[in-house]
Amino acid sequence: MERGYAIIGHRMERILSGKPSPEDLPLDTTLRPKRFADFVGQEKIKDNLRIAIAAARGRGETLDHILFYGPPGLGKTTLAYVVASEMGVNIRITSGPAIERPGDLAAILTNLKENHILFIDEVHRLSRAVEEVLYPALEEFALDLVIGKGPGARSLRLKLPPFTLIGATTRYAHLSPPLRDRFGAVYRLDFYDVPAMEAIVRRSAGILKVEVQDGGVVEIARRARGTPRVANRLLKRVRDYAQVRAEGVITEPVAQEALARLEVDPIGLDEIDHRVLRVIIEKFGGGPVGLETIAAAISEEPDTIMDVYEPFLLQLGFLERTPRGRVATRSAYEHLGLPYPKETAQGSLW
Repeated sequence: MERGYAIIGHRMERILSGKPSPEDLPLDTTLRPKRFADFVGQEKIKDNLRIAIAAARGRGETLDHILFYGPPGLGKTTLAYVVASEMGVNIRITSGPAIERPGDLAAILTNLKENHILFIDEVHRLSRAVEEVLYPALEEFALDLVIGKGPGARSLRLKLPPFTLIGATTRYAHLSPPLRDRFGAVYRLDFYDVPAMEAIVRRSAGILKVEVQDGGVVEIARRARGTPRVANRLLKRVRDYAQVRAEGVITEPVAQEALARLEVDPIGLDEIDHRVLRVIIEKFGGGPVGLETIAAAISEEPDTIMDVYEPFLLQLGFLERTPRGRVATRSAYEHLGLPYPKETAQGSLW
């Protein structure tokens, strides 16, 4: 492990990415909250969901369809599990890319029971053909199938038990308007503040039976990019370092040393974040510069930059999106210790 990456199989996985990785699966299962009382942060969303769940249970009805969107790692899947737990129903988990054909969706829907929850991650990646089958299922709890081909083809409608679809996406704008309109409740998850991150680190440390002092909690929390999944990854790696070098106790100096070895700076930026900012500043005069150009300059995919790196840099105020491209802000220059270009009276840079 080096430079803020972990080796998984034969590939390098960025520690600070909010995207799930294979090694997260057992960790997520262990640390995932089961009830709203255990879920830290996102208070407005939790309050609204509590009301919706209480109302649905009081009427004996199925919960309305829900869409969660926001950057990866903020708890969209966890909230789906919590909703199912609070409703006292089963949940079926799948993803947009896994449902390749209408028949795949039909097989899933016909196996749902009344009031069960179907969770589709990356729901924006459903194909148009699959979406067409999903529309009547969401509105009328019916499945329209075409049997046969050519002149002899006929349509068959199957009734489905009432169910709730919970969709999750990192790209709300990529959802087709007809699908987006069929969700009765849409919630955007935001990055967590430092106190919430500290509470998450303490809770996870307790579950993992890791001894961590207040200073260690603060160091991990403030470098976790406001993302619970990142906090849990960092805690796991700092725990390994403490076990080998510090008798298993995570103190502030131990956390600082472990995170420095991972090249995670005091506000949670790693080498790739620095490269993005430096390319904009040093190669393109601070911008504006297009996303494709930045991606080519640092040998990354444009989608990866937009989904993984940019959200936190925008949250920090280090980047601005303009019609002409990305621009590095004064705060970015100051964080990197670079001189900010002087401005003339007319506003031009020299």
